[in-house]
Amino acid sequence: MNLAQPIYARVKDHILAQIRSGALVAGSRVPSENELVSQFSISRMTANRALRELTADGFLSRVPGVGTFVREATPRTSLIELRNIADEIASRGHHYSSRIEDLREMMATPNLIDDFELRATTPLYHIAIVHEENGMPVQFEDRYVNPFCAPNFLKQDFSHQTPTAYLLSLLPAEELEHNVEAILPDANQQRRLKISSSEPCLSLHRRTWSGGHVVTSATLIYPASRYALYSRTSLGKQTS
Repeated sequence: MNLAQPIYARVKDHILAQIRSGALVAGSRVPSENELVSQFSISRMTANRALRELTADGFLSRVPGVGTFVREATPRTSLIELRNIADEIASRGHHYSSRIEDLREMMATPNLIDDFELRATTPLYHIAIVHEENGMPVQFEDRYVNPFCAPNFLKQDFSHQTPTAYLLSLLPAEELEHNVEAILPDANQQRRLKISSSEPCLSLHRRTWSGGHVVTSATLIYPASRYALYSRTSLGKQTS
């Protein structure tokens, strides 16, 4: 421990070191306030602050009347790779499920005409689907698809296959465009994701091209407390 730090910060560092070393794994119970008071000869207020801040930082989860536990790392998805969310969830050993809320043909709006780089209004396919991890909604997908690229899209059973998996089985994604912003969810997003109006979300708008055509335009909404977005790119040697 760094003795120059405040006592509560030293206690935090001690618990974090145990988490990072693997001595405390996800789901492990961490010492209670009383146990920390005894172990470090500190006040109950100091122990409470250390646990409270680690909880606020996302490392711990406190269950009233039960105890404090190491929180499982927030799932994350890549901004560079085009990955199937069902595969991501399965890779963590968790159960994937989905709820389809809309699947139909509709006429392109002016914004969608721009998104798909069309010359005039034309029919598009639309799907709204909620993706769940162990029964917890982690992504709301609002997707439009170019019928020219995927003429049988509406005939698929998306309770057993995600739209991403189906589209990747048809044709390669040759170009991706991502735009990310932080939002507060509207009423429909709150209902679908089972979150409150104050829960911040990450909104990822994605367009995908193949064969010179925009294949799909999708908006993916993630509750910020349940998912994270990341990217890692090799830039090679940089010169100034």
